[in-house]
Amino acid sequence: MNYRTFILAMLLAGGVAARAEVKVTVGHNEGDAASAAFKFKNVPSPAAHNAATSAKFSVVAGEMDPASGGLSKLNDGKLPTEEDQPDENFFFNEGSPGGRLVADLGSAISIKQINTYSWHPSTRGPQIYKLYGSDGTDKDFNAAPTNGVNPESCGWKHIVSVSTKSKGEGEDGGQYGVSIADTDGAIGKYRYLLFDTLATEHDDDFGNTFYGEINVIDASTSGDKADAGSATDSFKVKTADGKCEITIDTTGAPELRDWAKDSLAPVMADWYPKIVALLPSEGYEAPTHFSITLKPVQGVAYTAGTRVVANSEWLGKELHGEAVGSLVHEMVHVVQQFHGRNPGWLVEGSADYVRWFKYEPQSHGADIVWMKKRRNFTPHYNDSYRITADFLNWVSDKYDGKIVTEMDAAMRAGKYNEDLWKQYTGKTLTELGDEWKSQIEAQLPGAKKPD
Repeated sequence: MNYRTFILAMLLAGGVAARAEVKVTVGHNEGDAASAAFKFKNVPSPAAHNAATSAKFSVVAGEMDPASGGLSKLNDGKLPTEEDQPDENFFFNEGSPGGRLVADLGSAISIKQINTYSWHPSTRGPQIYKLYGSDGTDKDFNAAPTNGVNPESCGWKHIVSVSTKSKGEGEDGGQYGVSIADTDGAIGKYRYLLFDTLATEHDDDFGNTFYGEINVIDASTSGDKADAGSATDSFKVKTADGKCEITIDTTGAPELRDWAKDSLAPVMADWYPKIVALLPSEGYEAPTHFSITLKPVQGVAYTAGTRVVANSEWLGKELHGEAVGSLVHEMVHVVQQFHGRNPGWLVEGSADYVRWFKYEPQSHGADIVWMKKRRNFTPHYNDSYRITADFLNWVSDKYDGKIVTEMDAAMRAGKYNEDLWKQYTGKTLTELGDEWKSQIEAQLPGAKKPD
């Protein structure tokens, strides 16, 4: 386990000697030490409810990156479940030097701690910012100081400067937790907090930190225990062969937690190594960790790298139908890890082949019944999903039992081309498609009976 904790002591700017000091404690997790729980040795885990939960965050300088999850990600009580999850973080626009965020707590409170959390495998992991506070009562107070305006000239007090970058350690990727506290027990009494953030590097356009959550702990609470608790509701399961860990996050769909534990997780754990064995290629090692997040989203599900996101609302209607099978399909995409430009119909069709003809073999033959229900239907091998799956199953049965394995290996290596069909089966893709189509059409309603 790689783990390091930095403790940086910084004097409160302009502070009085009797005021003691502001201490910045930085927790850093790397590799397997990083998890959705954001647990650190010397930094509190994110609190599900804290003074920032109802705060209003606004951008007063700079622009939010359109790929980020928005300002709500800073105080929604939900943390990223993996290291590269743009839509579960807030970050400033790519190529920009950073920006300024203001949190309005609604009223001035005595602040015990300010904790900020980030996670990224590369340069968007570290945190660099200056923190200012104000109660908003100064006659010259400016609630939205833009770039070029010194906050201390318009009613703000500099609290501390933070930098979690370390010297000589490359890109400093990983998971960070920063906890700001005062040795006297309270940082100060503030209504507004200003985070003046900077990019972590300028070698490329991708240096703005992925901020997953900001916590503000009210000194009037009974301490960390008052609002402590995991900001996420997730659990992990090992695959049957012990080689892969699956994180299943039901924070956005608590009603599916029991189903995810009792019905989904056992299938995922059992079938992941089976899919890995079914779709090998030379020198390839399948991911040893991936995540499944259940929450309301559009569509049914999607996979990005090692991250699966599924629509909890659709799943809830299919718990006794296609729910588990749809996620077996997505798990195939985790194993595939394709490169280059590959035909979408084959990518989705091979995933559905594993789902319908390996995981759910009882569906074999049911495709014709399904096709018969479609009016004016003309099948094509490249219709994708279940129709292409039927085509692949037919090719596998008649010409080459390893066709799906071979095509997936080619797509993974970025070497797919149509000539491979002739190489493996002795027939072109068009010839195979026409032969399969004629056999399917002979079984559809209205087909001409043989003499």
